[in-house]
Amino acid sequence: MVKIDSELVGNVSAKAKNAGRKRMNHNFHQEQNDTLQRMLNAMEPGTYVRPHRHVAPAKREAFVILRGKVAFIEFDDYGTITETCIMDAAAGCYGAEITPGAFHTLVSLEPGSVLYEIKDGPYDADTDKEFADWAPEEGSAEAVEYVKRLTKI
Repeated sequence: MVKIDSELVGNVSAKAKNAGRKRMNHNFHQEQNDTLQRMLNAMEPGTYVRPHRHVAPAKREAFVILRGKVAFIEFDDYGTITETCIMDAAAGCYGAEITPGAFHTLVSLEPGSVLYEIKDGPYDADTDKEFADWAPEEGSAEAVEYVKRLTKI
């Protein structure tokens, strides 16, 4: 049995706070070729998850909020926001599942935010994500401004 308790969530969250990218995963799957990827995804405000989609093949992906508040955003092919969900257990919105093949991102709205993420596998770094060419690259000055704009949704 693998327990997802406050100690584990707290440890992953602490690692995210100290990470340069302000986020950290804790994988439950043992191998990248597992057909069901399961992980905790801890993220702090200011982290940038570049909008992307999973199309080779289109994958299902779902998020359940365990702590904090995170915005889930879907976009059309041109970068227009089509759907939003503010995941916040205290407000009664517990999670979201993406439309397979849709561009999407996550924005941390509260320190200490942690999600449980489930995604079709296997994971192949070369084909897993197709980044949106209309979104700034991670690490760029434009990315900082982009996250600030998304935070105001």
